Amino acid sequence: MSERYVINSLGDKCPVPVVKAKKALDGTQPGGVVEIHVDNDIAVENLRKLSSNMKCEATARQLEAKHFVVEITVGEKVKGKETLADSEEKKEPFQGIFCGMEEISREKPYVVAISSETMGEGEPALGKILMKGFLYALSQMDILPETILFYNGGIMLTTEGSESIEDLKTMEEQGVKIYSCGTCLDFYNRKDLLKVGEVTNMYTIVETMAKAGKILKP
Repeated sequence: MSERYVINSLGDKCPVPVVKAKKALDGTQPGGVVEIHVDNDIAVENLRKLSSNMKCEATARQLEAKHFVVEITVGEKVKGKETLADSEEKKEPFQGIFCGMEEISREKPYVVAISSETMGEGEPALGKILMKGFLYALSQMDILPETILFYNGGIMLTTEGSESIEDLKTMEEQGVKIYSCGTCLDFYNRKDLLKVGEVTNMYTIVETMAKAGKILKP
C-alpha cells in the first residue's frame, strides 16, 4: 500500500503550507501521497506550483468555504532537494516560496541584506507579516545563507519584541552569521535589546556584500 501523509495547514499563513508540504514530499517514496488541508485558494495555487516544480501530480477539491484539500502524488523522481544539491544539471528555479527567486548556487555563499522590519511598499502591517514569512521561509531553505545583515530599521527584527527571533536563532545554530549594524542599534537606542547575533560595523557590512556570490534583499 502506498504511503499517505495528511497535513493540517488550516489557518497557516504563507509560506507555511508550502514548507510543510515540501518537507513531507522530500521524505515520501514514489507513488506516495501527501494530502494538505488549507483554508484559501492562494495556498492551493502555491501547492500546485510546488507540485509542478517537483514533477508530481496534484489534484484539489473544496470541502467548505474555507477548507480545501490538495493531494500531491510523488512521481518517480522528486526534485525538491536535487534542485539545490545537483550542480551539474541546469534546473528550473522554484517560485513557490519566493516569487522570482533565482536558483541558489553552491559555488559562492549568498548573503541576505535586510534594511527594514517590513517587506515591500504599502501597508506597514502587511509588510511586517510578509517579512516574518520571508524569514521563516528562509530558515527552511535547503541551503541557508552564509550571513544575514540587518541595518537601519532592519535591526528591529533582531531585538526585543521581534516575532522572528526564534527563526533567526534556528539559522544561527546551523552556522548562519547574524549581524546587526552597531550605529543603527545606537540610533534607535536598542543595543541593549539585541536578542540574536552580533553587533557589527559598516565596513564589515560592505566587505560581506562585496564578497558575496549573491545578495538577496527582500
